Amino acid sequence: MMYGWDGNIGIGGWIAMGLMMLLFWGVIATLVILLLRGNHAGGRGLYRPPNDDSERILNERFARGEIDETELTARRAALKRRP
Repeated sequence: MMYGWDGNIGIGGWIAMGLMMLLFWGVIATLVILLLRGNHAGGRGLYRPPNDDSERILNERFARGEIDETELTARRAALKRRP
């Protein structure tokens, strides 16, 4: 016996359950995206932004002597300004 509950929740209950399910999965998806993306204020997250390769290439060019320090800092600043 279910203590007076006959199992009929009505249309309002079904709508509420559907909305709660959408809210639950939306929160889960948002958390996964934030974890993978990281924040733009310095955090990396699990996803590496595309400018990591360009910074690595800049550092390699500087190490080989192809560019000087002023060009390195100017190009690095330009990469950081890029969205």
